[in-house]
Amino acid sequence: MAVDFKNSVTKENLMRAFAGESQARNRYTFAAEQAKKEKLQVIEAVFTYTANQEKAHAQVFYDHLKELAGETIHVDGGYPVDISGNVLDLLKMAQHNEYEEHDPVYKSFGEKALEEGFQKVANSFFMIADIEKVHGDRFGRFAKWMEENKLFVSDVKTGFMCLNCGHIFEGEQVPEKCPVCLHDKGYFIRLEFSPYEGSKA
Repeated sequence: MAVDFKNSVTKENLMRAFAGESQARNRYTFAAEQAKKEKLQVIEAVFTYTANQEKAHAQVFYDHLKELAGETIHVDGGYPVDISGNVLDLLKMAQHNEYEEHDPVYKSFGEKALEEGFQKVANSFFMIADIEKVHGDRFGRFAKWMEENKLFVSDVKTGFMCLNCGHIFEGEQVPEKCPVCLHDKGYFIRLEFSPYEGSKA
């Protein structure tokens, strides 16, 4: 049954989602700083890359509220305090939160939007929910590699890319320094996870 947007739960859910995405962006920016301290530039890049996508999600949710420009929307909500001096912990926390956004949060927000007659908003919630699942999977993969000491090592010959200069190394273990730009091995990312992936993936 369609309801007036100004009096909808969907309006409040959009603001909750905007707040959540904005906070996630900042949490990932802070996590990136911790990764940089630990000379894990590849993890820094993953957090920064994801933070930028969270900003994009926040923009999508915020844009759905444009007809209420100039008003204040009061909402309640619970948001995580993910503070740790350990990058592995931060990856696991991020994975948990992304999965929670995927389901139940954004799925339930999408269902409510459908119930209230806001198809476009529902589509945004459902599609972004799917993206959050990808985020969770990515954080989980990097956490697993860290736990298994395989962040820079593979059981089989694999392509790794230096995030600084783009050099592609193929092997089972990255060199201590990039042979091209001499940056530390912390800059190497598995090629299939590089946002700049080439044809060798």
